[in-house]
Amino acid sequence: MTAQAAFNTLPDLTRSGAGTVMSSTWSVGTPERQRAAVDAIAEAWRSRPWPSGDLLSYTVYTGNDGDTLLHYSQWTSAAAHAEFARLHRDDRVADIDAAVPGIKRLGLGEYEPYRSITAPPGDTRVPGTVVIVDVEFDGPDPARQRAWIEAVFEALDTDPHPHPGGISGHFHVSTDGTRVLNYAEWESEQAHIEALAAPGDGVGSVTPQWQRVHNFPGVTGGGVNRYTPTLRLTPA
Repeated sequence: MTAQAAFNTLPDLTRSGAGTVMSSTWSVGTPERQRAAVDAIAEAWRSRPWPSGDLLSYTVYTGNDGDTLLHYSQWTSAAAHAEFARLHRDDRVADIDAAVPGIKRLGLGEYEPYRSITAPPGDTRVPGTVVIVDVEFDGPDPARQRAWIEAVFEALDTDPHPHPGGISGHFHVSTDGTRVLNYAEWESEQAHIEALAAPGDGVGSVTPQWQRVHNFPGVTGGGVNRYTPTLRLTPA
């Protein structure tokens, strides 16, 4: 079984069987090196057998900052990813680094999908931008991770003026209990920029529910970054 590559397509974020998600970011420096790195990733994977049926999909996104690449892979379990890292990762990394020397790997996070909000039936919009919202807490607390996500859902449900450019949001909890990752699909980068520029802190309206989200106890940091879907690899 080999790798099948598709360009400018997105994974199914709600697919069954995806018990573990691995997310990482690379810094490559320039738009030209972003494109070269994506090409190198595609070649390194297509030239080898698909490592395991436990890897459901692997998607690479180009950062709209002209520097970064986001990697998002769906696995049946954390153990399956660990086995891939032990047996199959190094040769692929070696080929990619030979083609694009100097890549900085900024960290790898292990997550579990928790809760999603999706477009209603009949909504045929195609996401043009993926927004990654990373939230960091001051220590491990799985209950607090989930409480923050539930607070976001309450704020969304009660928002009187939600921006129409948002399509979906997929919330993940890190297995170490310290982070939340929201993978949000938007119509376009401009739609997300407009939502951030509206009154309020972030993309939400000025409501008590959103104020609770923004001032949630224990949140120490995070970030918001926009990406364009670029390369999706699946078993052929």
